[in-house]
Amino acid sequence: MKCSIPETFWGLTTEDKDAKQFLNDVENLFAKNEKAEASSLLSKLVSMGYKGKGNIREYIMRISHLASKLKALKLELSEDLLVHFILISLPAHFMQFKVSYNTLKDTWSLNELISQCVQEEERLQ
Repeated sequence: MKCSIPETFWGLTTEDKDAKQFLNDVENLFAKNEKAEASSLLSKLVSMGYKGKGNIREYIMRISHLASKLKALKLELSEDLLVHFILISLPAHFMQFKVSYNTLKDTWSLNELISQCVQEEERLQ
């Protein structure tokens, strides 16, 4: 077995290890650190903000994508929380829009938020 293993990995194996043990050791070397990945994704999510330039739909979709990556790491954000987070991250010229949302009795889904934000963005231009 040692003849077919690249020299880089020779330190992982000893003569008494079988192939299965060796492969487990290699897998552990390349395992992702889920805590670090979750922390990185949360940092990106918290630091994002819509600058008023570009497409607001794409901005919301990027946030949604980060949320789905967090869900895969067992850090699920509810859709209501995500909607509120997105509204908070919008710039000041969306203030009237935010106030309107807060006065509604209903809550929006992410798709409804995207639709409403696109309409508001077009209205502001």
